[in-house]
Amino acid sequence: MHYALPRKSSNPARFAPRSTFTLKRRRQLKTLALIVLAGLALFVVVTRLLAPSSSSGNGTVSTFSSSAVAPVVLVTVLDSERWSESYLEKIKRNREDYAKRHGYATFFANASDYAYTLLGQPRSWAIVPAVRHAMTENPHSTYFFHLTPNALIVEPNLPLMSHVLEPSRLNSLMIRDKPVVPPDSIIKTFTYLKPDDVQLIVTQDAEDLVSDSFIIKQGDWGRFFLDVWYDPLYRSYDFLKAEKHALDHIVQWHATILAKLAMIPQRIINAYSRDSPGAAVDGTYQNGDFVIHFHGCENDKGRDCEAEMLPYYNRWLKSVSSE
Repeated sequence: MHYALPRKSSNPARFAPRSTFTLKRRRQLKTLALIVLAGLALFVVVTRLLAPSSSSGNGTVSTFSSSAVAPVVLVTVLDSERWSESYLEKIKRNREDYAKRHGYATFFANASDYAYTLLGQPRSWAIVPAVRHAMTENPHSTYFFHLTPNALIVEPNLPLMSHVLEPSRLNSLMIRDKPVVPPDSIIKTFTYLKPDDVQLIVTQDAEDLVSDSFIIKQGDWGRFFLDVWYDPLYRSYDFLKAEKHALDHIVQWHATILAKLAMIPQRIINAYSRDSPGAAVDGTYQNGDFVIHFHGCENDKGRDCEAEMLPYYNRWLKSVSSE
């Protein structure tokens, strides 16, 4: 049996042609829509880059920059359960003044913002996710300078770029072929490391690498390093000095990290006050140093961080107010 199949007509019905005016009008509207969308996208991007971040929860996150993209972001973790509001305001003012002078940005966070990941571990670990958070909030910035709230920038006219980060300057500062963990670690800093290869800049005191003041570069390696450092295995290992000893361990046992690390003299970004224990040789603050760090002031019996900082803060405030 054969079934008749529908035949394709050799004379298909003609469609009425669209008017030239309608087609032209559609093209104009489409072009106009694309221009409007592009303008809105540009507006969102510019607004995102220029506007400060808003407060979130119990923590404070803010950024400031005199340029669209800050080359350096200062990161400080403020613990509102440990420090007075007066003390925290002084620290924020100090960082914001420095950032404004040099076109940098600031990023403040409260340690409690990251408590949900710490699960009872020391709150000092919060510096690691805070720096990671700062990278996310400032994706186009290059360097992130973590500075403990126990430290004060006392020479605000020293740009971090020329003071540390320019290749020729960094090359002159790098401490090569020296034990990573003093005094006699068999693992030493690389001899032939070039400034262009550096992704992490640290100092050491008389006992350890110092996690209170360090500079890290934005990028895949920087995010990898922070993720390794914050790995739950290290956080649960119960190191005596928490994240500081974890850093000592990682740098000595992971050549991929040591290969990107530059160690510089302590006084460059981390000079200890005279009341602070454990300074490296020539690691104690002298007039003209960039930063003074009141190391251990929050834990050492008989010390008061705010009282120790106040004379230096008043001197700094007087100098910046007179400019």
